Amino acid sequence: MNYDLTVIGAGIHGAAVAKAAAERGYRVLVLEQYGGPGLGTSSKSSKLIHGGLRYLESGQFRLVRECLNERRRLLQEQPDLVKLVPFHIPVYRHTRRGPWLITAGLSLYALLGGGGFNRVAQRDWPQLDGLKTTGLRQVFRYRDAQTDDRQLTARIVEAAQTLGAEVHFNATLDAAQCHADGCQVHFKTNAGPQSVRTRNLVNATGPWVNTVLEKITPRITPLSIELVQGTHIVVPGTLERGIYYLEAPQDQRAVFVIPWQNNIMIGTTETPYQGNPAKVKPLESEIHYLLETWNHYFEHALERRDVVDSFAGLRVLPAGDRNPFHRSRDTLLHGDKQRPNVVSIYGGKLTSHHHTALRVLSDIGLLQKRPS
Repeated sequence: MNYDLTVIGAGIHGAAVAKAAAERGYRVLVLEQYGGPGLGTSSKSSKLIHGGLRYLESGQFRLVRECLNERRRLLQEQPDLVKLVPFHIPVYRHTRRGPWLITAGLSLYALLGGGGFNRVAQRDWPQLDGLKTTGLRQVFRYRDAQTDDRQLTARIVEAAQTLGAEVHFNATLDAAQCHADGCQVHFKTNAGPQSVRTRNLVNATGPWVNTVLEKITPRITPLSIELVQGTHIVVPGTLERGIYYLEAPQDQRAVFVIPWQNNIMIGTTETPYQGNPAKVKPLESEIHYLLETWNHYFEHALERRDVVDSFAGLRVLPAGDRNPFHRSRDTLLHGDKQRPNVVSIYGGKLTSHHHTALRVLSDIGLLQKRPS
């Protein structure tokens, strides 16, 4: 069978590309290696739909505005899955980012579309879920959104299927021969080997992006990337006041403390990773890092035995010498001038999946509706 578009990967970006193309009337095929959507990186995030307040530190204003626009869209389109939640930023005597810097950042965030903020009155500090108050100077409150990343991805895949997209789970790409007029795609499913013809091919496989690119001939030179592991832990407890945005005492990175499924989730880390993306798992050093961050800020101390769950995902970042925390989070679309119908997605944020999908469709010439 012939398709207008074949998407490799049913994570959040592959799902969004498939849905956007199906909405425009194109024949779409999606191939996913796992048994369901969003079971890889797209279910290992911090579950936040946000503009990325911390990206302002590295001057990524365009990215913040883009994500805030997407946050607004998701709040309107998915009100049962994407909800605004209070975020709290405590500032202590030892905190590197002082009150003036937080005020400036939140003011700029508001100008870019993030909404207003306020300071929590000192008399209300004892109500902040056991947050330590010794040395506390200010607590800022603003709002961003939270979601269930796996459910959101599944919903987008279901919408794509309703619109006519064909989705194969437990499907692995064997090879693709691509030329200017299209690709011959060879893959395996539980039903055995299959081969289809497609006009366009999108590689939306997250940390497997270069592995998949190697299966495409003639060869397309991959981008140089680094995989960075992010780990979260889950501990018993409840948070009544919302989410806490903390500065890790060990290295001043951002760590979130989040209410999650009647427990508390703490994350994330940034650890360089090499090896098979399917085998990524939390390191003991990361678990202790997150426990130390919690214990630094909250009265109720946690121990290793309190961790009831942990999970790790991988970010795709451009290779470089800078600390991963300060590297660009822009989504990169990579192709070949001789084969503009083949696009690989490098990186990308949960929040901006729809915007990325429209960029992909624009690059391969499918942004307009399919001629009838």
